[in-house]
Amino acid sequence: MTTTIKALLHASLLSFCAATGLAAQAQTYPSKPVTVIVPFPPGAGVDIVTRLVMAKLATTLNQPFVIENRSGAGGNVGAAEAARAAPDGYTLLATPSSIAVSQTLYKNLPFSLEKDFRAVGMMASVPFILAVNPGVPAKSVADLVELAKAKPDTLTFASTGNGSSPHLTAEMFKMDAKISLRHVPYRGSGPAMNDLMSGQVDMMFANALSVLPQIQSGRLRALAITSTAANPSVPGVPTMQQAGVAGFESETWFALLAPADTPAPVVERLNAELNRVMKMPDVQQTLAAQAATARSGTPAEVDAYIKKETARFAEIIKVSGTHIE
Repeated sequence: MTTTIKALLHASLLSFCAATGLAAQAQTYPSKPVTVIVPFPPGAGVDIVTRLVMAKLATTLNQPFVIENRSGAGGNVGAAEAARAAPDGYTLLATPSSIAVSQTLYKNLPFSLEKDFRAVGMMASVPFILAVNPGVPAKSVADLVELAKAKPDTLTFASTGNGSSPHLTAEMFKMDAKISLRHVPYRGSGPAMNDLMSGQVDMMFANALSVLPQIQSGRLRALAITSTAANPSVPGVPTMQQAGVAGFESETWFALLAPADTPAPVVERLNAELNRVMKMPDVQQTLAAQAATARSGTPAEVDAYIKKETARFAEIIKVSGTHIE
C-alpha cells in the first residue's frame, strides 16, 4: 500500500470518526442543563417570549433551560458573553432584533453577529404600540403630530436604549411625520414603562408584549400599532398606516442563537425541537393573546433573514443619523 493511499485512508477514517462522534453527541444532547442568556432585564419582550419557549424545550428535551438575564449596552453585554461561551450547545443567546441594529450602531463591538454566532431558529415577532400616558391630550396619531408641530422638540419619547428598535421606530415616525421629539433612553422596558406611566415621559413605541397589560388596565393610552393589520388584542386601535402615516411598519423579532462553532447536529436538533414548540397550539395562542406571532424556520433561513435585517437597519441608522461612540 502506497504512502498516499495510507494517508487518504487515514484521513477518511478520521472524518468518519468525527462525523460519528458528532452524530452521537447530538443523540445524547442535552445531557445537562442549558444556559440561555437573555441580554435584557426580566419583563422585557424577549424575556417574556424566552421564558415561555424555554419552559417547553425543557419538557421536550428533559433538561432544564436556565434563563440568565445579562443586561447592559443595548443587549451587547449579554451577547458578548454568549459569543465567548464554549460552542457546545450548553450556552445559547435569546436575542431581540436589536442585535442586528448594534452591528452598525456601535463602532467597537466585542463580537460580530455574522462571525461569532449561528442561528438556532426564530421564536416570535411582535409589533410596537405607540402609547402615551393619560396626561398627554392627544387622542390619536393626528392629534399627537399636531401637538408636536405646535411645540417642536418639547414632547419626549422613551426607548429601551440608544439604537434600540423602539428608538429607531420613533426616529422613523419623526422622519415620516416631519416632527421633532426629544429622546429619553432607558436601560430596558421596565424603567421606561415606569416613567411613561408616571408622566416623566410622554410617549413610547413599546413592544406589545411589554405594554399590553398597562394599556388594558387603562394606565396608558394606545394610539396605534405598527403592524400592517389591526390586532384583536388591542381592539379599536388602528395601524400607523390607518392612522395616516403611509407605509409605516415596524416590528421586533426574537431569535435563538448559538456560538458559531457549535456542532451542526446539535444546532439541528435544537432547531427541530424549537420549531415543534413554536407550532404548539397553546404556545401560539399565548403569544397571540399578547399581540405576538409565533415564528419558525431552518437555521439557514434564519441566518439569511438576520443578515437582511442587519442591512435594513444599517440604512435606517444612516438616514436618521443615529450613532453611538
